[in-house]
Amino acid sequence: MDTFYVTTPIYYPSGKFHIGTAYTEVLADSLKRYHKLKGDECFMLTGTDEHGQKIENKAKDAGMSPLAYVDEQAAKAKELWSLMKIDYDKYIRTTDDYHVKTVQKIFERFIEQGDIYKGEYEGWYCEPDESYFTETQLVDGKCPDCGREVKKMKEESYFFNMKKYADRLLKYYDENDFVKPAYRKQEMINNFIKPGLEDLCVSRTSFDWGIPVLSDPKHVVYVWVDALTNYLTALGYMQEDETLFNKFWPANVQVVGKDIARFHLIYWPIFLMALDLPLPKTIVVHNWITMKDGKMSKSKGNVIYPEQLIERYGLDATKYYLLRCVPSSQDGMFTPEEFVERFNSDLCNDLSNLLNRSVSMINKYFGGKVPSYKGLVNDADVNLEDYTKEKIETFEKELNEFEIANALQAIWDIVSRTNKYIDETSPWALDKETTEESETKLQSAMYHLVAELHQIAILIRPFMKETSDDILRQIGIDSKNISWSDLEKYEELENLKVIEKGEPIFMRLDNQVEVDYIKGLMKK
Repeated sequence: MDTFYVTTPIYYPSGKFHIGTAYTEVLADSLKRYHKLKGDECFMLTGTDEHGQKIENKAKDAGMSPLAYVDEQAAKAKELWSLMKIDYDKYIRTTDDYHVKTVQKIFERFIEQGDIYKGEYEGWYCEPDESYFTETQLVDGKCPDCGREVKKMKEESYFFNMKKYADRLLKYYDENDFVKPAYRKQEMINNFIKPGLEDLCVSRTSFDWGIPVLSDPKHVVYVWVDALTNYLTALGYMQEDETLFNKFWPANVQVVGKDIARFHLIYWPIFLMALDLPLPKTIVVHNWITMKDGKMSKSKGNVIYPEQLIERYGLDATKYYLLRCVPSSQDGMFTPEEFVERFNSDLCNDLSNLLNRSVSMINKYFGGKVPSYKGLVNDADVNLEDYTKEKIETFEKELNEFEIANALQAIWDIVSRTNKYIDETSPWALDKETTEESETKLQSAMYHLVAELHQIAILIRPFMKETSDDILRQIGIDSKNISWSDLEKYEELENLKVIEKGEPIFMRLDNQVEVDYIKGLMKK
């Protein structure tokens, strides 16, 4: 059995998670569910990054201790992932005792190896991003990453010698295709590595809320050695029981947003090289979900939270939209109009309608019993089967390239083609004829509709499990032991009975009412 280890970033718990964070989580969760369906032994890690000056200040503003503040935030995050039925195996918090102790060991090892040295840092500090910049890196005197104000800081710090590993990293980039999409790798090379890597500040003395450096406790470990190593510590690395680490490292896929690409594509590989560990097989850098007026922000009044959409439109519709609206090559844009349009056209008109018509016709023509496979009887049967096989191959190719929106498009191509098949075979006309040939053609048409719905239910299962369960239930198939290999059973569906009356899995929305409703949410 193959193993599959997928990670999300550990999120900074400085407020409610919006749909952009939910997208990252759903993407990783969908990849895990896909590999689980294929029979792999899977492990998904998510969590929260709980140290740093920003957290210390947030806690102070809330009149709480930093630990009480992050306890509350972590509980809210777990509540949201529970609502979204995220199938993670471990939730790591960087305040967890095992993580703290392992980070201290890693830091000491870096010191002993000469990877970390003590110096004095003077530079421009962006508190929201917890990043230092030189004068030349600033854009109009502000943070180059988030555009916010920076302040001049000077303090004693430990530094990680990035230059020591720069050539080795370039060589690794050259020899390995581990960054998706590939153009992100070139960005790192051109923008950060070739101009000369700056050594990285890895400790702070100006605040206390962090992991103390064992050999020099007035320093606390600064964000990236603490945060990035969570992917190792969660598996038991450098701890008493390294079973999970030995089984699952290196990670198969690490999912990150483009705002933290630099840290995961430069600092993280270098830390792993310094620890003499293999690098992750793939790091997927996804784009953002933006609004018409740019990035989501509370100050602009344009933030959407996943709970709001789930409560009104359901979990699967919300997940489907999030995954469909972000192409890999550019940011995806959330608009109330497109959300309602996708719901009505893709989910209601295309998928729900296909299921409903199929169940109704099988009840009408065959008393709910699905005929057995008759071969390629109708003129359209060959084309439908060939088209579906081709689109399943497209789906797998796109998913393995982490082009999730394109993979979903391949599924909906099958949905559309199957709807067209109903018109091509005209079951209502076949039913009016009384010949043996027309009866066989009608039986073939009904079988093919059920076989296609069976395929569609398996294909959407990593993304929309509840909808998949519902489709399978309505066509008389037990979803409990469904696996990816069931896609090969196209001709082997036997003794099925559809439910007596089809149940719409998605109900059409009133366009204007729902657009206005979502716009109202964005102003709250």
